[in-house]
Amino acid sequence: MEYTKKELPKRVFQIGLILTVIGLLLIGVSYGLNFQRTLFNNLIGFVFAAGVSIGALVLVALEYLAGATWSVPFRRVSEFLAAALPFVFILSLPLLFNLKEVFHWVYINPDTDELIKHKSPYLNELFFIIRLVAIFGIFFLFYSLFIKNSRKQDESGDQKLTRNNVKLSAPFMIIAGIGISFIAIDWLMSLEPHWYSTIFGIYYISSTLLAGLAATTFIVVLLKENGYLHPRITSDHYYSFGALLFGITNFWAYIAFSQFLLIWYANIPEETSWFMMRWIGGWKYVSVLLIIIKFAIPYLGLLTYPSKTDPKRLIAVSIIILFAHLFDVYWLVMPSYSKTIVFGFYELAFPVFIVGIYILLFYFLSKKQNLVPIKDPKLERGLEFHL
Repeated sequence: MEYTKKELPKRVFQIGLILTVIGLLLIGVSYGLNFQRTLFNNLIGFVFAAGVSIGALVLVALEYLAGATWSVPFRRVSEFLAAALPFVFILSLPLLFNLKEVFHWVYINPDTDELIKHKSPYLNELFFIIRLVAIFGIFFLFYSLFIKNSRKQDESGDQKLTRNNVKLSAPFMIIAGIGISFIAIDWLMSLEPHWYSTIFGIYYISSTLLAGLAATTFIVVLLKENGYLHPRITSDHYYSFGALLFGITNFWAYIAFSQFLLIWYANIPEETSWFMMRWIGGWKYVSVLLIIIKFAIPYLGLLTYPSKTDPKRLIAVSIIILFAHLFDVYWLVMPSYSKTIVFGFYELAFPVFIVGIYILLFYFLSKKQNLVPIKDPKLERGLEFHL
């Protein structure tokens, strides 16, 4: 049995188009009715999409760096998700032109605030924009090099192209860790410029890996169950996805609890204030719910061996994890906008738009490229993978 390329059905395009149009309409109405609230939701959408696409690109690099074989039949899915990086950058543009509406430090006079004064060499508008452009420019450069070699290999089968990507993946992993940390510090932690946490970068890195893996898992299982991937893929491959989702979920919980425990134990006002904001005005219910949907449900849902190989279970848990990632970003961002819980159609606009864009992007890329890297030298070993 060999892989045969099949085009995705037209309804995939139609669903993506409908969601994109509805999302755009909701965004337009939202900006017209409440500009500042929509900017905060724009920030949530930007950070959420960045997690999915950057996380997917990290998975591509990890495969090359680790010499993994089981994931080769699915690598193209992660590549397609990472292709949204330019779109993610575009999502940041409305924020860049309205930084004062979101970030307090932009309009605080450093001469009247000693802490802001010490942070001002790093926390200023020009350097903020330079960092964002540099981070996404470097990410897209590595994406372009990875994808160029991967797709050229579909035509030539040249093994040297795999070795080139292995060499690229080593420096990329270092840069990715630094870049993701910058995004976390700049776009999330600086919402409260007097607050700081030395573990916050790792917190967002774990969320990014989890989001990219959950999106890849969801699409892979959906494609395989509908006959669009290689017919020799087995439940052993599914188990690897389930085990990774389970492991990274536990890692995220460990980092999240460590951050809370250290700040609670130290009891320093500048640090505890951030958590206190998420325990007043109803936000405590959101905080508890986050633990349930991002840790308890995925943990219990993937605890057993059979659950890690069940396609329906993997699809359900992947959707929950992606929703939890969005919910997590909402929890990180929205208390800076309102001391009470806010939720309405404003909060739905960007998620609907982003999902629509990802569907359209995946549809068009799948028409041009194989869903399986057919001439990768590790593909056969990947298909023969067994636990």
